[in-house]
Amino acid sequence: MDAQEWLTTFADRLGLGPLSQADIDVLLDLASVAAHTSERLAAPLTCFLVGRSGISPTEAKAIGDEIAAGQVGSA
Repeated sequence: MDAQEWLTTFADRLGLGPLSQADIDVLLDLASVAAHTSERLAAPLTCFLVGRSGISPTEAKAIGDEIAAGQVGSA
């Protein structure tokens, strides 16, 4: 089973539609920002928090980029 098959099967078991390639790309970019700004374990947990928050991966990536740039503040 490759990654795409895993993700599609897992999403189906969760009652969700498959991830778009755009969302996959943004989430992987966000995971990279999280891991390189802090430590590796932040990557999957950051993506988990995105899922719990209900915001789009693109919105989450913008927040991650702000944090990485040291621009943490209130919205």
